[in-house]
Amino acid sequence: MFPFEDEQRRERRRLIETIDGLSDDEFTSGRTLCEDWSPRDVLGHVIGVDTMSTYVRHGGRINVANAAMAREARELSRAQLMDRAAEWAERPALTSRLGALLFLGDLGVHHQDILRGLGRPREVPEPIARAILREGMQLSLWMNRRVLRHRLVLTDGDRTVGRGREVRGTREALGLWLSGRDSVEDELEFAEAH
Repeated sequence: MFPFEDEQRRERRRLIETIDGLSDDEFTSGRTLCEDWSPRDVLGHVIGVDTMSTYVRHGGRINVANAAMAREARELSRAQLMDRAAEWAERPALTSRLGALLFLGDLGVHHQDILRGLGRPREVPEPIARAILREGMQLSLWMNRRVLRHRLVLTDGDRTVGRGREVRGTREALGLWLSGRDSVEDELEFAEAH
């Protein structure tokens, strides 16, 4: 058993439970925080992450590979995709098990993308909230550099990270914002710029 592997399986099961609870219309065309992706597309992506060959096939171009995963998922019926999801949840690929610490954040962010996009709240488990924050910090370095320009004050913990303009919020909201989900900004408190 690898570190965070159990938590990864639990979050995969929770995501499947969320997806199972969606109507067919929500599943195929419901709003998510991932631009132009429905819950079906998000599920196709997170399942596809277990298959690193898609990234290799697309020359390491992450966004192109992610889009291909979503397209491939659209070719399956809901039942077929859910069968794959059940297998994915119970038998993660070795690469996902080895990298569970990293992949857990991606999974948590995408689970929230679906729930928040559909306006459904959930109590985010503590390990997932921490993973979402880690993921947001990593993505921010690559995408928008917010993590380098802000001092993050965690309102659900006693930690402060970084320096710059202060922004307060939960681990989950800060992680989503750092990863480019601007729709959570109204949940954050920004200090006045000097």
